[in-house]
Order: sequence, then structure tokens, then C-alpha cells
Amino acid sequence: MFLLDQSGSMSEGFGAASIPKAQGAADAINRLLQELILKCTKEEGIRDYFDVAIIGYGSQQGYAGALIGQKFVKLSWLGEHPNKIEERTRKESDGAGGIVENRVKFPIWFDPVASGDTPMCKALELAYEWVSEWITDHQDAYPPMIFNITDGGATDADPESAAKKIMSLSTSDGNVLIYNCHISGTKGSEILFPKSEEELPADELARKLFRMSSLLPQEVINLAEKEIAVEQNSRGFAFNADLVNLIKFLNIGTRTPELQ
Repeated sequence: MFLLDQSGSMSEGFGAASIPKAQGAADAINRLLQELILKCTKEEGIRDYFDVAIIGYGSQQGYAGALIGQKFVKLSWLGEHPNKIEERTRKESDGAGGIVENRVKFPIWFDPVASGDTPMCKALELAYEWVSEWITDHQDAYPPMIFNITDGGATDADPESAAKKIMSLSTSDGNVLIYNCHISGTKGSEILFPKSEEELPADELARKLFRMSSLLPQEVINLAEKEIAVEQNSRGFAFNADLVNLIKFLNIGTRTPELQ
């Protein structure tokens, strides 16, 4: 499940990049969905290893197109129903030390939006409702993973208790996992998967989001530690993430043993 801040401040620039934070976050989610579909595609078609939900808070928009109004959507449905397909340019190595630009198809399920306040608590309460329903029908599944992507503090209440209420939910395989990603409009030190509040600057929002984040399960640590510094007691939190680290954060967070 993706919870995405769609408040007005998401129209600002994404770190050193020129694109708005709303566009960068939407691109990261769409790219991840495309990669999940490719990983789960076998000879017989797309296997439904994942159900996926999106909750936008601010404008309250989630899926677009044929999937509008849906809660959890099976991966095969996503593969069959992108809202649109754009043609984009991707830079790649030419194998001889140079770079070439290739045109690629980029499916879009989720559009960038930036307006209004930041009702994070309302989004977390809705997430609790949806995830509780899903767990009732999937008691033996891998625990749901929730990714909260935001650039600011909640404007409707303190979200910490709502997040901890979600993390108390569980399947037979463990508790629900919450990953929080703080994205910034300025340059600065980026911190991925810290293990204590002391590793963070004296920023109450950052420390609150850290406390709202789950400890990384051992299997995620095992799968991620070859390419990034993760340790026992590392939490699913990214501070001051740029677009590159947001994509890395989402990729690591969604790794499960079944897809290796």
C-alpha cells in the first residue's frame, strides 16, 4: 500500500532535480509497479504475488482510469489496466563507454497531484480500515507493507498513534510493516534505514516519522545488505531522500524471498 502526500507543497522541486516532488514520487511508484509486474510475469502470464492499493492524501486521489475507486488491486489487473502509456527517453550505455538515449514505453497508473493540506492521520485511519479487511481474507500471507511518502507534517492531528495502531495488525507471518520516506526540496544529508533517532538531525518531524517506521525484518536485511548499509534495528525510514534514493528505498522495501 502506498500513502502519498498530495498537499500543495508537493509542487515544489525534488531536491536538486527540476521536477516537482509530486511528479517524482508518482514516477517512482509507477516505475516500481512496472518492475513488480515484470518480476511476476511468467510464461502463463502475470502471477498475483501482490495486491496493491494507493491512497493519496491532500486531494484524496488514488488510482486513475479504469481502476479509479478501487482498493486493493491484483497485480494482473494492474498489468492489464494502466491509465495510459507514455513514451519517455532513457539514457543507457552503448557498450563502448558512451551514452545513448532510447525511447521506452512507460505505463502510468498514478498521476501527480499537489493541492491542499496534509491530512496524514485520515490517510492512516483509512489504511488501517483497508488493511484490516485485507488481513481477514489473507491470514497466512506475508504481512502487508505500507509506504508513506511525504514532505511535511500532518495538518489534521498527531499521526504517531495511528501508525502504531496499524503496526499492531498482523498475519500469521508477522506484523504489518510501515516504511516512511521524507522527501525534500533542498540539498542535504540523506539517511536511509537508520537504527536510532540520534542518527537524525534535531528535526521533530523526522524523528516522529522514524518512530512511526517498522524495524526491518531479518529477511529484508539479508536481501538488502549486499548493496546498502542495513543492520539489526534498522528501521524502514528514509530522511531527506532525493529521487534516486526514493526509488532505491521502494525497491528494497518491497523485496520478499519469493521474488529472489
